[in-house]
Parts: sequence; structure tokens; C-alpha cells
Amino acid sequence: MDLSISRADHGDRTVVHLGGEIDVYTAPLVREKLDEQIQAGRTDLVVDLTDVSFLDSTGLGVLVGRLKLARTRGGSMRLVGTDDRVLKVFAITGLDKVFEIHPDVASALAAGVTPAETS
Repeated sequence: MDLSISRADHGDRTVVHLGGEIDVYTAPLVREKLDEQIQAGRTDLVVDLTDVSFLDSTGLGVLVGRLKLARTRGGSMRLVGTDDRVLKVFAITGLDKVFEIHPDVASALAAGVTPAETS
């Protein structure tokens, strides 16, 4: 399995960094780790795909499912990615219209922040 997962909290937002390949073999672990965050009440997620080298339909399914789960709990899920091969998968499937995809973690963390939250 070529997958790395780590997380970092930024106030009420949680960044989950993924690296390597997200496919039929590794997607269950990604699902488990994202579910752990959502179950713990960390429903404002940023999933950093910057170091992901491959993403298949199973991985996409996990991300869509976790987005729905986070939204049902009043949360959100933003993605960070710059790899053309990974971004192309979102474009081909139309999921680039479903997910907010940011070029870096800082812009994903800043998205949706109200002025009251920054002062």
C-alpha cells in the first residue's frame, strides 16, 4: 500500500493530508480516517491531495460519500490539489463542480471564513 495519512487541526477546521495512491486497496483506509474525524465532530474538513499521485473511482466514491456525511452534520469538505492527473479525474466526472478545489491549504482554510472568525 502506497498511502500516507496525517491530520492537523486549525481551530475548528481539520486538514487531512493524503499522499500516494488512492485506489481500491487504499480507499477503505481513507474512508476510515475521514469517518473518524467526522464521528469526532470535526466536520469542517480540508482534504489535501497535493501529494496524491493517483486517484481512481473508488477513491472518488469515498470523497463524495464523506462530503455528503460532513454536510448532513452541518459541515463541509474542501479539497486541495494541483496535480493535473488528479484534477483531470474531477473535471472528467464533473465533480469539480461539486467540490471546492483550492490550489493550497491556506486558501482552503480561508474559504468560508466570516469576518467575525478572523478578528
